[in-house]
Amino acid sequence: MNQIGGYRKRDPHPLGGTVTDPLWTPSSTRRETSNLWTFAQSVGFPLEVHSYGDLHRWSVNENISFWRAVWDFASGVGDLGETDFIDLGVADSKFFPDATLNLAENYLRRSGDELALMYRGENVVERSLTFQQLNLAVGRVQQALRSEGVGPGDRVATLLPNSPEAVIVFLAAASIGAIYSSTSPDFGTAGVVDRFGQIEPKVLVATDSYLYSGVRHDTTEKVAQIVEQLPSLNRVVLVSYDGAAIKSSVPGAVEYAEWLDDTEERAPDFVRLGFDHPIYVLYSSGTTGKPKCIVHRAGGVLLKHWSEHLLHCDLKPGDRLMYFTTTGWMMWNWLVGGLASGVSLILYDGSPFFPGPSRLFDIADDLQPRLFGVSAKFIEAAMKEGLRPCDTHDLTSVETITSTGSPLAPEGFDWVYNAVKPDVHLASFSGGTDICGCFVIGDPTSAVYRGEIQAPALGMDVAVFDDDGRRLMEGSQGELVCCNSFPSMPLEFWDDPDRSKYHGAYFERFAGVWHHGDFAQWTPQRGMVIGGRSDATLNPGGVRIGTAEIYRQVDLIDEVLESIVVGQQFESDTRVVLFVRLREELVLDDELTQRIRNQIRVGASPRHMPAVVAQVPVIPRTRSGKLVELAVRDVIHGREVKNIEAIDDPGALDHFRDHPKLTGY
Repeated sequence: MNQIGGYRKRDPHPLGGTVTDPLWTPSSTRRETSNLWTFAQSVGFPLEVHSYGDLHRWSVNENISFWRAVWDFASGVGDLGETDFIDLGVADSKFFPDATLNLAENYLRRSGDELALMYRGENVVERSLTFQQLNLAVGRVQQALRSEGVGPGDRVATLLPNSPEAVIVFLAAASIGAIYSSTSPDFGTAGVVDRFGQIEPKVLVATDSYLYSGVRHDTTEKVAQIVEQLPSLNRVVLVSYDGAAIKSSVPGAVEYAEWLDDTEERAPDFVRLGFDHPIYVLYSSGTTGKPKCIVHRAGGVLLKHWSEHLLHCDLKPGDRLMYFTTTGWMMWNWLVGGLASGVSLILYDGSPFFPGPSRLFDIADDLQPRLFGVSAKFIEAAMKEGLRPCDTHDLTSVETITSTGSPLAPEGFDWVYNAVKPDVHLASFSGGTDICGCFVIGDPTSAVYRGEIQAPALGMDVAVFDDDGRRLMEGSQGELVCCNSFPSMPLEFWDDPDRSKYHGAYFERFAGVWHHGDFAQWTPQRGMVIGGRSDATLNPGGVRIGTAEIYRQVDLIDEVLESIVVGQQFESDTRVVLFVRLREELVLDDELTQRIRNQIRVGASPRHMPAVVAQVPVIPRTRSGKLVELAVRDVIHGREVKNIEAIDDPGALDHFRDHPKLTGY
């Protein structure tokens, strides 16, 4: 074994896992008390005699029965109706077309003195709401929205931190059938207008400021600029970040408390609408053109989140769910969806490393979540910091740790089990904004293997295709696809009346099959390894290479904090270019360059070795933490990056433009 960053690292496996040595196996008690165990028994596939694979095949072959069983298992409020399914092809089929339901009604079934929301905003703000208080708060905002003329189909937008107000406004909008959309307050003016300008909201609820790394950022001037460019607005509401009086020049804005002055303290009523009624608009995080406005249906996300929270994550009423996210990432919607399963939410807003690198673990010790969710980027950063929470924190309550946003390297798995907690279910996720959920996900009844996502999500006919649309078996890399309809497919794209944009985005590559754009392979355990975005896949000499395979090796170099790899057109071929951000004050010299290249050659293959290794001071990412490989690729080729607002720090791209390692090579 090798020693890396304070923990012991297992030797890499060519597929990113090990065949015979699981990192974690659930105890018989944990398996037999899991929701998945109970569910499998209820549908005739008891896991004492059947495998997860058997259950998954049934969930795909009897797809409608599976989703109806999820509704029954969750005790859904409403009526699914008599008609189960209208087959219009994979892209356009309808689930439960006669159903009547309200998403917020299913989220707000609890009303008592137990805590529903626990909010922490760096070191400045601490607030909590009980379920009763949450219901009453939603009721008051519901009345205020109605007073603004908001009804079914109207849009309500927020520019808020991950705070109780964001949850309250969302649920109030959903209760009356309005369509909700959010961005986080760190988005620039153009990025917000590019999003909200397309959907034309009637009401905007925005924060006066936000805090990040101890620095307060006033947003009122930005809000004023946004409002000027959104003529659809009837009302602008400002929320004080810390309760202090708001000094604002936003024309026509009203403070949140004042907005609610004429409302009564009562629980909301709920307008039941169809299964396909639009519930919120999410935005693609690509870097070309304006963001796609992805419209999601209420019934679809409700069923999908129930299947993931209850079955795959084993959450139960009374549990606490913590996920580090912003309101501009779909994981916020996923987090809030936990309310439908009766869990309490832990909301954190700010830097996960302020005032110190253990901030999220401090909160976990304090507030006791059962599920602790972060991004792969966070795990990588914590690992590089040399954190060992197992030595400094209790974390007794944490039974599941989840990771998503990008592929989690095998070394990230090692770090969790060696430096965080040995007896924990580490569930790596892969899905996306497009489905507001996962294609591959955790299985609390099965073993966790190094570097692998455990299983395909129930109800999802996930496959790996070659370029000709043939299914590939274990060990072969190809395109991640889904071959069946599922309820959380987007209802539509905004302003796409003939559905051409929708069909072009997912169904153009393989007829009648959802093409997600991830490079993937099955493992011998029937788990999956994600190799990064397939549209960012490298192709030197005509050989396709997933970028994640390179990142896994670079992460082993202690001097490298993070990296990004792209393909550059060079002398009628593609050469692999690796950019690295090193620890402070380190300089990339020939010795380190060669060590990086050798690690990639030995750990991956000679064809993975970069032709160029170059140092940059910062690695650009989207606001949800994803590497922007395509944007960097465009920059080094002299092409315009159109959706610059999707990038957290657009100025970071300047370090790649005309880089001396490329221009002088």
